[in-house]
Amino acid sequence: MKYYIIAGEASGDLHGANLMKALYKQDINAEIKFWGGDLMQAVGGTLVSHYKDRAFMGFFEVLRNLNKVLVFIKFCKNDIELFQPDVIIFIDNSGFNLRIAKWAKQQGFKTNYYISPQVWASRASRVKGIKRDVDKMFVILPFEKEFYKKFDYLVEFVGHPLIDAIADRKLSNIEGFRAEHHLGDKPIIALLPGSRKQEITKMLAVMLSLVDDFSDYKFVIAGAPSQDFSFYQQIIGDKEVSFIDNKTYDLLSVSTAALVTSGTATLETALFKVPQVVCYKGGFISYQIAKRIITLKYISLVNLIMDKEVVTELIQNDFTKTNLKKELTKILDAKNREKLFLDYFELEKKLGGKGASEKTAKLIIEGLTE
Repeated sequence: MKYYIIAGEASGDLHGANLMKALYKQDINAEIKFWGGDLMQAVGGTLVSHYKDRAFMGFFEVLRNLNKVLVFIKFCKNDIELFQPDVIIFIDNSGFNLRIAKWAKQQGFKTNYYISPQVWASRASRVKGIKRDVDKMFVILPFEKEFYKKFDYLVEFVGHPLIDAIADRKLSNIEGFRAEHHLGDKPIIALLPGSRKQEITKMLAVMLSLVDDFSDYKFVIAGAPSQDFSFYQQIIGDKEVSFIDNKTYDLLSVSTAALVTSGTATLETALFKVPQVVCYKGGFISYQIAKRIITLKYISLVNLIMDKEVVTELIQNDFTKTNLKKELTKILDAKNREKLFLDYFELEKKLGGKGASEKTAKLIIEGLTE
């Protein structure tokens, strides 16, 4: 079978890579072309476009780069027509993927979506288009099945692929990891400022402002695979911090606490049982638009899944040095940490256990042979 997979961002690359492994395992004749990143490329198949070339964040940023986006969309459609896949698999990345899905369905291609667009967060009216354009939807958050049911759209809950990604990772020797990166003996506070340049610029400077106030701790930045160290260096300046590129899981496994930009990383941090403060600050125009259309009580996946405030969220104007210092002090306190750990264990139970990638691959292949 021929599979065409479209993923965006680092998280889509991770989940796309695990799905590709499962497809190759279950379909020995699988032929895969994909839009993704280094992790998907390492599995095999043919890379069409790397996500870092189209990493536009926020409404205003997308509008500013609209011509580039339209060129990518046209190129993608042409490439699909040349490849003639048996199925197109969309992974998250709704702004791009829903446009392609609408066109693909009109052209008679089979369309599957893995990791739902966040229509439950804003503009739920998009479900009408999704029902029309997507043959099968595979969701990874427990509340999504009930959400879609309200619209008479039956979807499959397959569990969260992060469970597999974390369980299957190659374990590092903790002492060896510390020594290799010259981390010393101080407890570590991990800084996860995101993967896009716009968010890293806004997040990291405020996170780094705490370094001198917590001198008993070692601050370590988790570098995103899509960015070079030279970009971070401009923000770091002369701050006494360490930088570790593309080894976020290893870093979380040795961390005492973390400051995390909202996104998939909040869930990853929780699954490693690391107390965290969730941070987010967008561009002024993008934030003003988002504030008016997003209907959620929370922005972090941890709080959304648990339907209560498990981790503190510092959003936009609340994301200040004063507030961040106060919340970091709280999660370093033993009493607060104990309750947080109990919530984290409950969260993991809700996510449905291992096997998301295997289940999704199986359902995709079954759909092709029906």
